[in-house]
Amino acid sequence: MLYKGLKMNTVEEQVLAEQEALLAECKFYEGEKEPETKDAKLDHYEPAVVDGVPVGPPSTVLGAPVPRSPWSTSLLSCFGSFDEHFTSDLQVCVMGTFAPCVLYGSNMERLYPGEEGISRHHCLMYSYLYIMGANLLNLNLAPCISVGSRVALRRKYNLEGSGDCCFTESGDEESREGFNTFCDVFSHFVCHSCALCQEGRELRRRTRYPYYQPYMPMTPPMEQSMSPQM
Repeated sequence: MLYKGLKMNTVEEQVLAEQEALLAECKFYEGEKEPETKDAKLDHYEPAVVDGVPVGPPSTVLGAPVPRSPWSTSLLSCFGSFDEHFTSDLQVCVMGTFAPCVLYGSNMERLYPGEEGISRHHCLMYSYLYIMGANLLNLNLAPCISVGSRVALRRKYNLEGSGDCCFTESGDEESREGFNTFCDVFSHFVCHSCALCQEGRELRRRTRYPYYQPYMPMTPPMEQSMSPQM
């Protein structure tokens, strides 16, 4: 019985010692600044810019709404804005005038990176609709598929649409999106080449080619030696 009593006293002393240690630790951290969280660090993060394109970890929290931004160039800016992207804008203008199928395939490749053969596939689809429409109906049927890239581009980067000026209230998002989609269709069927070129200029300002993939160096495995068994 005496042994059991001594054992119980020892357990109680250990519990009391642990509680005193926790209390002392709480008093030690009392009044100190709470450590900065990852989300707080991302709030004031400024990404590095290479060739006008942000590089590095994202500056927004995952799931946070992306602010609406305007297009880099207007619909009728055939030669861009005469800035550091003038050479690329001129290339886009030439392709949109003489080879719109190639420009459309390039836009889809930048809009959906990582999909193998997407540029060739959409280029052939564009050419097929263009030739079939010109021979049968004397019309360009390529905008039937190319308008989808404009809608996807505008939604991906939350770009301003032509209907934003008509819907100023935040509660009309569904009507605003419907009118913006109608304006996208109108742009491709009325001014098809200009719409393709505007999308090409926007994608070349927001993406890099070849697409940027961060390089992660890996250390070679260490040599392992077998110890002789005794």
